[in-house]
Amino acid sequence: MSKPLIIMAMKEESRGLIESQGFDVVYCGVGKVNAAYALTHQLARLRHEGSSPSWVLNLGSAGSPVFASGALVAAHRFIQRDMDATGLGVEHGKTPFDPHPVILEFAPRFADLQHGICGSGDSFLQGPPPVECQIIDMEAYALAKVCHLEAMPFACAKFITDGADGAAHTDWQENLRYAGDAFVKLLKTV
Repeated sequence: MSKPLIIMAMKEESRGLIESQGFDVVYCGVGKVNAAYALTHQLARLRHEGSSPSWVLNLGSAGSPVFASGALVAAHRFIQRDMDATGLGVEHGKTPFDPHPVILEFAPRFADLQHGICGSGDSFLQGPPPVECQIIDMEAYALAKVCHLEAMPFACAKFITDGADGAAHTDWQENLRYAGDAFVKLLKTV
């Protein structure tokens, strides 16, 4: 299996440890718009160069009301937790007039990791998510949507830094420093 195209929101999530293992990383910035743009741009550039990746891997930090802080978990199902067009009679998480499913699903990878649904949104959630999801982040759904539209295999692993609760902001800052080590350990299995 060839190396994946790795995409992450911030350098602070890897601390250079992934690059030190010989992997290239695209840092997209925080949020769904930044993520979608960066991945689309990178895939177009690589396609133009004739070197498209065989798959995309999103690594990053996340909160979870289910998984413990310090856990490395995988997601192969993704939903937009902040898409709310319920006033139009559309279920929470569904984009109006979009023919694609509410939950995007990919073939699972990382059988040794616990799996959950990843709910992405452009808010740092500090309370219960408005849709069913066990992993709370800010980019994965957008990356999954780009891969879905481009028929590109996609995988995602998140380091749980916090409980997506009232202490999330301090827990995230405290636990983020451990994420890079967990990702390096995972990448040794790829």
